Amino acid sequence: MNTLLLFSFVIGYFLLLLTVAWYTSKNSNNDSFFIGNRNSNWMLVAFGMVGTSLSGVTFVSVPGTVGSIGFQYFQVVIGYFFGYLAVAYILLPLYYKMNLTSIYNYLDHRFGNKSYKTGAVFFILSRTLGATARLYLVINILQLFILDSMNVSFWLTTMIILILILLYTFEGGVKTIVYTDTLQTTCMLLGLIVCIIAVMSKMNLGFTETIGQLNAKGMLQIFNTDVQSAGFFVKQIIGGAFITIAMTGLDQEMMQKNISVRTLKDSQKNVLTLSTILLLVNFLFLFMGGLLYLYAGTHAIDAKGDDLFPFIALGNHLSVAVGIIFIIGLISALFPSADGALTALTSSFCIDILGLKKREDLDEQKKKRVRMTVHFIFTFIFFLCVMLFKWINDKSIIDVILKVAGYTYGPLLGLFAFGIFTKRVINDKLSLMVCIAAPLLVIGLDIVNNPEWFISKLNITGSIANTLHNISSHLFNGFKIGIELLIINGLFTFIGLWFISKPAIKK
Repeated sequence: MNTLLLFSFVIGYFLLLLTVAWYTSKNSNNDSFFIGNRNSNWMLVAFGMVGTSLSGVTFVSVPGTVGSIGFQYFQVVIGYFFGYLAVAYILLPLYYKMNLTSIYNYLDHRFGNKSYKTGAVFFILSRTLGATARLYLVINILQLFILDSMNVSFWLTTMIILILILLYTFEGGVKTIVYTDTLQTTCMLLGLIVCIIAVMSKMNLGFTETIGQLNAKGMLQIFNTDVQSAGFFVKQIIGGAFITIAMTGLDQEMMQKNISVRTLKDSQKNVLTLSTILLLVNFLFLFMGGLLYLYAGTHAIDAKGDDLFPFIALGNHLSVAVGIIFIIGLISALFPSADGALTALTSSFCIDILGLKKREDLDEQKKKRVRMTVHFIFTFIFFLCVMLFKWINDKSIIDVILKVAGYTYGPLLGLFAFGIFTKRVINDKLSLMVCIAAPLLVIGLDIVNNPEWFISKLNITGSIANTLHNISSHLFNGFKIGIELLIINGLFTFIGLWFISKPAIKK
């Protein structure tokens, strides 16, 4: 496939984004950057957040899972739906009642300044790692299928893409992202649908025939009933619900867009619409994955996992037009997660860590300069993290993202749960220690329960590897902790906060 042609469409797409950014950032200020002046249309936010929620990982990695576990990922998606209900009816009313710009201000009101800063720091850590893992996946595909043949190095590709993202988020922030996310979600969904139609046409299959063949090969299985398995359906559904609560409801990037909507009622409509659309869209991605494996089986294609979709779409198996649409869909899936994360991290650091909105010694222009400087710094941090993931070079990045989320979002889950569901008063100075201790305990638990993953990633051999296997077998007898790692982390944090708390004094 002509790499220069593909590259020209990538550049054209960026120019379109820059045009939208230029138009929407007119007369922008710090308030429009942080929360879109609380004037965003809920329908645009809901539709645009589909792209943010899915990202390039869903576009490539979710179809890649079908070959190994069938449609079992849909168990997690069902959990997402229930999680969105909790976000809509528990968390959003709280945020709107308190008129928050940063959701972590709740921790300041409830516990104190140290807990507030702790929550913001864990968000910054979580979102930085999650966003750059997603960014790495798509950049790596662009690199392998387009830019390597043009002798452009990976680090230069990463830097150029980050500079382009910086350019179209620099002024408008949330106000711009609401519109660019809508554009990108449209392109992503069109790309998915066109690719499905193209592969079905190539194989002379209809929808019913495809379902029949997938069923015959055992790929349609959704529910895993093995209690010992990490993919047991009860764990997956409950874990999926808590992932949504943590990674959406307790995440400044996702909530920044929700609280930019005019009213609580409209924001709730946004979340419920989003949760319903995601059920359908994730099913289509899994259906696409099944199609790809059927196609690979009939054409002796050895690619699998994250490599399968781009290999077929860009490897002269489909038409040039489909390859172009795939690339546009892929980068459309990439940027809603990357641009929103960059904006949210800038907002959180400025508001939560630097206290920029409360700084009376700085006028609007000086605050803007500080915000722009922070935006530049996070762009550079993104670059370093993408290079780190390139070094790790994991073949299924969705597993890495869920594991990182289990480690880093747990303290946020514990802090908010303790604040909402108890009336106890904590020793604010000790909250950071609790929030560091809980993830460390969880990492230790995960290493003992799932030594294979760590042994393979860290190249552990010999007696240490054997000892880890023996301890795991003795303690867990084959039981595997999976997606519920996040819940365990939140529970450890909750228990730790209980130990450093006392009953509230009744007035």
